[in-house]
Amino acid sequence: MSYKDEQLSEEKVFKDPVHRYVHVKDQVIWDLIGTPEFQRLRRIKQLGTSYLTFHGAEHSRFNHSLGVYEIVRRIIYNFDGRPHWNNEERLLSLCAALLHDLGHGPFSHSFEKVFKLDHEDFTKKIVLGDTHVNQILSRISSDFPRKVADVINKTYEDKLVVSLISSQIDADRMDYLQRDAYFTGVSYGHFDMERILRVMRPIEDQVVIKATGMHAVEDYIMSRYQMYWQVYFHPVTRSAEVILSKILHRAKHLYDQNYKFAFKPTHFISFFAGEASLADYLKLDEPVVLFYFQMWMDETDEILSDLCERFTNRHLFQYIEFNPNKQMKAWMELYSLFKQVGINPEYYLVDDSSSDLPYDFYRPGEEEERLPIHLLMPKTNELQELSRQSDIVESISGKKRTDHKLYFPLDFIEALPEDSEEKKRIFEILFH
Repeated sequence: MSYKDEQLSEEKVFKDPVHRYVHVKDQVIWDLIGTPEFQRLRRIKQLGTSYLTFHGAEHSRFNHSLGVYEIVRRIIYNFDGRPHWNNEERLLSLCAALLHDLGHGPFSHSFEKVFKLDHEDFTKKIVLGDTHVNQILSRISSDFPRKVADVINKTYEDKLVVSLISSQIDADRMDYLQRDAYFTGVSYGHFDMERILRVMRPIEDQVVIKATGMHAVEDYIMSRYQMYWQVYFHPVTRSAEVILSKILHRAKHLYDQNYKFAFKPTHFISFFAGEASLADYLKLDEPVVLFYFQMWMDETDEILSDLCERFTNRHLFQYIEFNPNKQMKAWMELYSLFKQVGINPEYYLVDDSSSDLPYDFYRPGEEEERLPIHLLMPKTNELQELSRQSDIVESISGKKRTDHKLYFPLDFIEALPEDSEEKKRIFEILFH
């Protein structure tokens, strides 16, 4: 028997709070889960800094990746024997689902922005590079790692396989919405996934939904909408992200200025220099980053020390609603006032924005074209784009919502002398 077809002598199961059980029968999947690169995902939180807002949000990319794998496994089970589904793609789909988040770094998107990195690029490097993951995938065939990378990168020739983990209704979203809702304790992210899985059908280049399942899909779309604004873009979480980002910017600035760190930033040096190797990247996880923050609290640089103390002890920035298009004059005055009173506005006056497009239909030629969700109509078997049949989805289709906040250290401002004219003016601008 080839390695590709090799099965475990006894099925392994992971107890899971969202799916009850994650089932593993393929030797390949079991071996991939045991690699150092996949086990590293236990040390990367799924929701970054959200644990400082929702105390239960301690779950990891490891949890989520197993969940996405399990959903794809169930979808494939339902697809087996149906037209358009090639069961030769089964193992490829499972491997891509399991490994799709392999390249996430510590605190994911905040970390990427500071160092201009792309987790998808690192996922590809792990899959194709000199890694344990690559060794296992290569045992299937010499071109199998490339196929897995292409599915994750959305360039694989079979678009149906790609759509399982990357579309507007995919296993990735269906897992993280439910998982994140469970661990944050909110009710918004729940929807009838079992119903959706039952009404999914494969066609030539994508998954479609039987029209009888439209209401379950409506619920899924609205769950996603609510989760983004109530959880993912929560202003307290964004405050923590702002501070995290400023810590990394400050540390890089100090390193570039030849500042003598009391605790040398060994794990960060290649990132500061823009020369991080795959090995450097894999060594850096969230416990390592948090350890540095603990140590940097004792640095002589007051800004780095203060920011690390704020993040470590959840002493976050205050925020107000802010519209940069209408309040730029006020922002410029605040910037000047902060400098006058000795508060560095580069680190302590931050405009942050979040935006989301909950559902979109196909718009040829536009950036980030989105393949819409299609309903398979009864009797005729015609495809209808979801928002043409659903008034609920139509009401939010193509509508991008953006939210702006201005973040600042209220304690620094309150500590200014009571008779300070600058203090009075800062408060007047911020709160009136």
